[in-house]
Amino acid sequence: MNKDILAQKEADVIALSEKMESASSIVLVEYRGLSVKEVTELRRALREEDVEFKVYRNAIARRAAEKLGHEDFVKTLVGPNALAFGKDPVAPARVLAKFAKKHEALVLKTGIVDGAMVDEATIQKLSALPNKEGMLAKFASCLNAPVIKFAMTVKALAEAKENGSVKTEEAPATEEAAA
Repeated sequence: MNKDILAQKEADVIALSEKMESASSIVLVEYRGLSVKEVTELRRALREEDVEFKVYRNAIARRAAEKLGHEDFVKTLVGPNALAFGKDPVAPARVLAKFAKKHEALVLKTGIVDGAMVDEATIQKLSALPNKEGMLAKFASCLNAPVIKFAMTVKALAEAKENGSVKTEEAPATEEAAA
């Protein structure tokens, strides 16, 4: 083989392994049977979630996965595959699972989330989660709820005291205060 071609393939392997290493989430899908229109629709939906979707030769993907130590990932690289790379750990799974429900030709195979291999069932579970901003909003509301309840209780006590419906007793004097 020509040295230039080998050098280009090695550069492709290095670029893909770096992309795989830097992504929070990678989902491998088989797209056999999708029309060009459907693939375009899928790419548009993924782009809206800041997810990159690309087809790589299986040999290039295999070498990149081996380079990162993902041997289980290598076993699933059979047939026409595409990889979805996301900065958000759940975005690729959420978009692809939603699309796969409408288009049976798209098959979710496996993935890598935060460096760990996940199977199709885990991808389906991840797809039910909200995006990072949604999770942060839920977390913030969980933290905020006790503070709001406390503030409402204090306000209710203050209003009740003003209305005279709550009597306050002064603390009895202690021996130290009397001395």
